Amino acid sequence: MNKHFYKSFFCALCLTLFACATKSVKEIPVGPGWSNNSINTVKFRKNALTTFKNFQFTAYYDADGSVVLGKRKLKTNNWEIVKTPYTGNVKDAHNSISIAVDGDGYLHISWDHHDTKLRYAKSKLPLSLDLGNEESMTGIAEQKLTYPEFYNLPNGNLLFFYRSGSSGRGNMIINSYSLKDRKWSQLQSNLLNGEDKRSAYWQAKVDKKGVIHLSWVWRESWDVSTNHDLCYARSKDGGVSWEKSNGEKYSLPITAASAEYAWKIPQKSSLINQTSMATDDNGNPYIASYWSENEIPQFQIVYLENGIWKKTNSNFRLTPFYLGGGGTKKIPISRPDLLIKAEGNNRYLYLLFRDKEKENKVSLAYTNLSKNAPWKVLNLTKESIGEWEPNYDISLWEKQKKLHVFLQNVNQVDGEGLAKSDPSMVRILEVNQLPK
Repeated sequence: MNKHFYKSFFCALCLTLFACATKSVKEIPVGPGWSNNSINTVKFRKNALTTFKNFQFTAYYDADGSVVLGKRKLKTNNWEIVKTPYTGNVKDAHNSISIAVDGDGYLHISWDHHDTKLRYAKSKLPLSLDLGNEESMTGIAEQKLTYPEFYNLPNGNLLFFYRSGSSGRGNMIINSYSLKDRKWSQLQSNLLNGEDKRSAYWQAKVDKKGVIHLSWVWRESWDVSTNHDLCYARSKDGGVSWEKSNGEKYSLPITAASAEYAWKIPQKSSLINQTSMATDDNGNPYIASYWSENEIPQFQIVYLENGIWKKTNSNFRLTPFYLGGGGTKKIPISRPDLLIKAEGNNRYLYLLFRDKEKENKVSLAYTNLSKNAPWKVLNLTKESIGEWEPNYDISLWEKQKKLHVFLQNVNQVDGEGLAKSDPSMVRILEVNQLPK
């Protein structure tokens, strides 16, 4: 028997022991969702799932392309489901739904974007699923949106990130929502400037002090193989001014020449874009991605420690593939999500992902970074979830260190193709105890 067999057997055994010992994994059904592509589970949803006080909210497209909202009390299995009057072009997997709840309890939602006009609405009342009319935010640069993302600030305000313009020539826009005024304003009109030569694909994290951490890869063309390098910036004033990790102020907009490079990665390294970030209790950023250094793409984490950028390579994947071309790709692995949990002097890192090597189940890789321990991997589901990518309830994790994951079995044909499949059940995967 070869090492692949032993590795798979060991992971399966660990999962069985983990699940039996802790009864830590539970799936809560929500409702049937569109599954002919990965629109409900793409990585750049912010958020697919979010919690405010004792209520958890979610959103997804159903089989008709209608926007469906859901709400439940935590620790219950009963979802209040509302099919809204709004629809989206579900044939394009870019056109995902993002939601957030502001500090007053109003639900905000943005959906159906791929170089198209802003679609945005908010609930009529706090904690309500009854949405108001579609409305503008600022009226500025709202005609060609892609990748809408909400972020919660500690003071209850919201941020809204999106790309204005097409791939290769897009500008990064940041809007800010004020609870006091209940209005949006534009903070940045072109934070990351590709100078009409390249575009930036970002991920962000707001830490517990309200510092915004931003990282991105540059892409030289529509082709994902031209992704290169991991760059970094942070803002300590809600997104108005930006600096490097050493405190040096950026002159805006940030360009390829002025950016801080957390890690240099050449083109044609199968480097993926729009992954995830996390921060530790000291506000140090951690950037999760995957790329290849020897023909086998591996999940890797670049992180700041004592002012120095470092990297840990999970190095458990065995199968090579090459990332190239345009559109929404059918890729053997998902983009990862990253969580950090500190206990005493131990820093535990957790990666949520899917891998064809592991039969496309939801997998959790983990390590004790403080002890440079080898990575271990568990499967959290018994069955394949197709081309799913992870989205977890960030607000619930930050406040209670409870991991709830948006889950749906979906298909993705390479380059915006559509599968022919029946609607599949949207579920919430509750992982109530993490391994060490």
